[in-house]
Amino acid sequence: MAKLWGGRFDGQNESWIDAFGASISFDQKMAAQDIKGSLAHVSMLAHTGIITAAEADKISAGLNSLQEKLAQGNLEFTIENEDIHMNLETYLAAEVGPVAGKLHTARSRNDQVATDMHLYLKDTVSQLIPKIQHFRDVLVEKASENVHTIMPGYTHMQHAQPLSFAHHLLAYYEMLTRDQTRFIENLQRIDVMPLGSAALAGTTFPIDRFFTAEKLGFSQVYNNSLDAVSDRDFILEFLSNSAILMMHLSRFCEELILWCSHEFQFVELTDSFSTGSSIMPQKKNPDMAELIRGKTGRVYGNLFGLLTVMKGLPLAYNKDFQEDKEGMFDTAETILTSLDIMAGMIDTMKVNKEQMAKATESDFSNATELADYLASHGVPFREAHEIVGKLVLSCLKRGIYLQDVSLSEYQQIQDVIGPDIYEKLSSYNAVKNRHSYGGTGFSQVEKQVKAAQVQLQKEKETQ
Repeated sequence: MAKLWGGRFDGQNESWIDAFGASISFDQKMAAQDIKGSLAHVSMLAHTGIITAAEADKISAGLNSLQEKLAQGNLEFTIENEDIHMNLETYLAAEVGPVAGKLHTARSRNDQVATDMHLYLKDTVSQLIPKIQHFRDVLVEKASENVHTIMPGYTHMQHAQPLSFAHHLLAYYEMLTRDQTRFIENLQRIDVMPLGSAALAGTTFPIDRFFTAEKLGFSQVYNNSLDAVSDRDFILEFLSNSAILMMHLSRFCEELILWCSHEFQFVELTDSFSTGSSIMPQKKNPDMAELIRGKTGRVYGNLFGLLTVMKGLPLAYNKDFQEDKEGMFDTAETILTSLDIMAGMIDTMKVNKEQMAKATESDFSNATELADYLASHGVPFREAHEIVGKLVLSCLKRGIYLQDVSLSEYQQIQDVIGPDIYEKLSSYNAVKNRHSYGGTGFSQVEKQVKAAQVQLQKEKETQ
C-alpha cells in the first residue's frame, strides 16, 4: 500500500520497520478528537473560501459517518497507515472519494496531533476534576461522622499526640483541594489551540485560526507556530500534577494498609475493595489500596520518561514526540480509576472507634499535655520538657503510664501539680483542648468540616 507521504520515495520499508515506526496501536485512543478537529478544520476551510461549501459538506458528511462508525466500534485501524490521522484519512477517501485529499490543506500532522492531544487532555481533565471533588466530598462526609473519634497521631511512625480522626481525614482533603486547583490551572494551558500552525512555520493559505478555535471550544490559540507544534509543557504539567495526586493517594493507601492490619485494627475495608488468599483462608487483603500505592510508581515513570524525551529536542517537531502519548494515556486511565477506587473505599470503610481510642490510652502520647500543664503553671517549658522526659523513663522501667502515677508522686516532682492533672492527661481532653486555629480540637475540627462543606457547595454552584 502506497504511503500518503510516499511521493518522495522510490522504495518501501519492510513490514517490521513499519511496525516499529507506527503509533496506531496507541494513538487510536484519540480517534474521536481527531475527527472533531477535522470537522472544525474543514468548516474553517469553507469559511475562508479555501475550499467550496459543497466540498466541505461532502467531507463533513464523510467525517460524520466515520464518527458514527467509530462510536459503534466499526472502524479497524492498520499499521500500514501508521497513525490515527492517516488511518482516518484513508477511511475518509473510501467514504467520499478524492475530495478527501482537500481536508489536509493548510494542515500538517504536526499541528493535527498536537491539537488531538490538547483535546484529549481537555476531555480528561474535565472528567478528572469532578472525580477529585467527589473524593473530597467523601472525605468531608466521613470526617463529619468522626469529629469526636480519637486516634493516635504519629511522627516517625511512633505515637506522638492523640488526634481527632476527622482532623486526619481533613489533612487529605486539603491535599486533594490543592490537587484540584493544580488541574484547574493546568486546564488553562491545555485550553490553547495549535491547529493552523501547520508543520512549523504556519501556512500561505488565508486560514482563520480563531474561527477554528471557536469551533473546537478553545479559549486561546498559540501565538508562535514553532512553539505550537513542539510544546509538550501542558502534558508535562498534567503528568506532574498526576504524580503529586498519586503520591497523596499512595500515602493514604499506606495508612489504610497499616490500619487494616491485625496490629492496628483501626478500620475495616468492605469486601468489594479486598481480596483473599489462594492458600490462607483467613486472609482479607487490602489489594486495591496496595495497587494504587504500586501504580504511583508507573505515573512517576511516565513523568520522568517524557521529561527525558524532551530534554534534548531541538525545534520543531521530531519523531521522538511519538513517545509523548502512551504515558499520557496510561496516566489518565490510572488516575481516573484510582480516584473512583479511593472514593469507594473511604465511603464504605468501617471505622473501629473504640480500637482507635484504646490505642491512645496505653502509650505516652499525653506527655506533651503534662509538659504544657507545667509550663502553664510557670515552669519554663525546657525545664518542664526535661522533667516529663525523666518521668516517662521512670514509668517505662516500672511498666506504668503517666495517668498511673500517683498525685503524691507528681507533687514531689513539682508542687504546682494538682488533682486536675488527670483530667488534662485524658486523650479526649488532650484533643479537645488543642483549639488553636487549624488544630485538632473538636471545636476547630467542626469549623474545618463546615468550611469544607461550604467550599464544596460553592464549587458546585459555580460549575
